[in-house]
Amino acid sequence: MSKRKSREAHLAVGDCVAQVQRILRERFCHQRLPDRPVGLESQYKHLLELLRRTAVHGESNSVLIVGPRGAGKTMLLRCALRELLELQEVKQNVLQVHLSGLLQTDDRIALKEITRQLHLENVVGDKVFGSFAENLVFLLEALKRGDKSSSRPVFFILEEFDLFAHHKNQTLLYNLLDVSQSAQAPVAVVGLTCRLDVLELLEKRVKSRFSHRQIHLLSCMSFCQYLDAFRSELALPDDFPDSKFSQEWNLNVSELCEEKSVQEILQKHFNSCKDFRSLHLLLLLALTRVSVSNPTLRAVDILEASRMSSADSKANILHGLSVLELCLIIAMKHLNDIYEGEPFNFQMVHNEFKKFIQRKSHSIHNFEKPVVIKAFEHLLQLELIRPVDGGVCKVQREYQLMRLMLDHTQVMEALQRYPQCPTDVKQWAISAFG
Repeated sequence: MSKRKSREAHLAVGDCVAQVQRILRERFCHQRLPDRPVGLESQYKHLLELLRRTAVHGESNSVLIVGPRGAGKTMLLRCALRELLELQEVKQNVLQVHLSGLLQTDDRIALKEITRQLHLENVVGDKVFGSFAENLVFLLEALKRGDKSSSRPVFFILEEFDLFAHHKNQTLLYNLLDVSQSAQAPVAVVGLTCRLDVLELLEKRVKSRFSHRQIHLLSCMSFCQYLDAFRSELALPDDFPDSKFSQEWNLNVSELCEEKSVQEILQKHFNSCKDFRSLHLLLLLALTRVSVSNPTLRAVDILEASRMSSADSKANILHGLSVLELCLIIAMKHLNDIYEGEPFNFQMVHNEFKKFIQRKSHSIHNFEKPVVIKAFEHLLQLELIRPVDGGVCKVQREYQLMRLMLDHTQVMEALQRYPQCPTDVKQWAISAFG
């Protein structure tokens, strides 16, 4: 009987862990929006009011949301749209067109996408237009229902707004902003960009049609707020099916926030990057360590997640190199010091390696030149070294100039963790990197 109860309890914990991982993964992967943007109340209110004026009162507007990657630009916009679309009159009328500077790389592609998202392919048909402006005006006219006052409001949302400035003559931006200013139809143009100097990229005629409204998302979060965000992001909701498990989980999260080791890890992340994207990555990695045998988060899980999220990919590659390949990298560093950062070629590296074998090493085999060339080419394939000319010049491979793409800390860390690394190689490395 006790075995049966134990098995049932094990299954119950397994169900809870699976639900926790599903809920938190949705949250961390931005599949579910927060109730309100944290720390962006004034920006949210400003954006919501602008969009409401277009959707409800038919007033055209243009605005730029500016901030670094991960600051919450898209999240802010999606939250404002969600609240706005809860109004019945808005939900039935407003149309949205989402464009991205990464995808719509020229005006022809952008216009095709606008037509598709507005479901006007049949209206356009085989019509031929003289210009982009004529085509766009025709599309907006097609949205009218009888008279001018009943035109359907359209939100044009331009992700990576700065990339649209590279289109020929900035025709798309000019015409969208021209329509938003001339009140031909209720239009809101919302641009999202990481560039603070985005207005300097705009042509004079485009700039004159922009409202110059900008919403800046610059984080002024304190570490205490960051810690609160850590707690709230991990907290389970009140409607979690197993209330007992939920209470234990939330209590455990609160205790984690009090632990000094966890606070030190979070302080390190806070100092390097305050955005929620990096925090979510950290928490997602920690969440992968939760299991039936370990149903709550521990400090060691946060520590391991921090180590994984800040792992140096090049340093990890170094751990898989042969001793010969490590010796060649040390020889390259010696050459960098001797020639004050000037590029080197294989022949120079081989000569430096041979000097080490003859003078200092008693544990390294004197490899044949073809073997050394093979090791050198492997470093090139791994992109730990790269050709100065990009590999364009046709010169004999032994004499092609190269640069080392590693710094001394990466190499020294790899040597420290390298299993059974010969002592004389380590000493040679210390003389090069010390």
